[in-house]
Amino acid sequence: MGRLTIYKDNHADVTAVSNIFIDEYMKDANDAQLKVYLYLLRMTGADLPTGISDLADKFNHTEKDVLRALKYWEKNGLLALEYGEDKNLSGIRLLEPCRLGAEKKTEAGINSKINFKINAKTKTDTEPNPYTKPSYTLDQLKAFQSDEETSQLLFIVEQYIGKTLSPSEIKTVFFLSDRLGFSVDLIDYLVQYCLERGKKDFRYIEKVAVSWAQQNITTPEQAEKQAYKYDRIVYDIMKALGKSSAPTAKEVDFINRWTKVFGYGMDVISVACERTVLGTDKHRFEYADSILNSWFRAGVRHAGDISGADESFKRTKPVQPRTGVSNKFNQFTQNSYDFDALEKELLRN
Repeated sequence: MGRLTIYKDNHADVTAVSNIFIDEYMKDANDAQLKVYLYLLRMTGADLPTGISDLADKFNHTEKDVLRALKYWEKNGLLALEYGEDKNLSGIRLLEPCRLGAEKKTEAGINSKINFKINAKTKTDTEPNPYTKPSYTLDQLKAFQSDEETSQLLFIVEQYIGKTLSPSEIKTVFFLSDRLGFSVDLIDYLVQYCLERGKKDFRYIEKVAVSWAQQNITTPEQAEKQAYKYDRIVYDIMKALGKSSAPTAKEVDFINRWTKVFGYGMDVISVACERTVLGTDKHRFEYADSILNSWFRAGVRHAGDISGADESFKRTKPVQPRTGVSNKFNQFTQNSYDFDALEKELLRN
């Protein structure tokens, strides 16, 4: 790509950052997005040339990373991208930040140009909806498929889906990358996320992708966090263990182990959670994990298998002398799992 000249009429050795940007936009942006936007502001004040490759080299990002950052800020209304007849990026318009949810009324403040040019003006209602898939030409699709990284991505998606992608499905993947600005890693995670929920239909995949884009999700880590926010089984498990807060990363690891490695549904997990709550008020995830791990090793697959595992456990466990008053609760906990011994072991670790 050609070099870009950024300039404005007056020059000072400072870079002004809008308080609205700091208050409203900065908290949701990732590292690359912040660096690109702030550097664009910096270059408008310095009257220095720059380009996509310069930005990439400056921050040790790829040119695709820079373009994704530009599309992110365009989607959030802080700049607009312009394209020449050759479909290459030819201009950038810096837009005045406004309070989120407020209508943009003026363009005062930023009036700078990159050639790649930046000249402030508002996005109009006639500009295309960034969340609508455009009608890509055959040449655009060929160019998309010829990229080595894209070719590998399409191959991976085909392996996930179990078939060769149709032209329509390739257009959807192109849309995710081109318009929504999804990275290869995020598209990979998106397809896996949908397949785990039994969804192979690309209309469903596209719908989820648009939802993520509207929530400013740009990384697999952000998508995973959001997925757990709305994943019913996660919160069912948290509730069953007497937890009202959002799960920690360690707790999510336990839940992943139970649901994905062990393959258990709530019919089995809820029984383990019930026994855990009856047995202890500390280290509940660890206790539940010990129960589910023992069931998994014993071949438990469904709730109906649990009673058999309990009977097998009773037969193999050495008889321990009992002290104190015997009652139903005492008998239940001792015949199932030695929580006192487990707690001591956990506290030593």
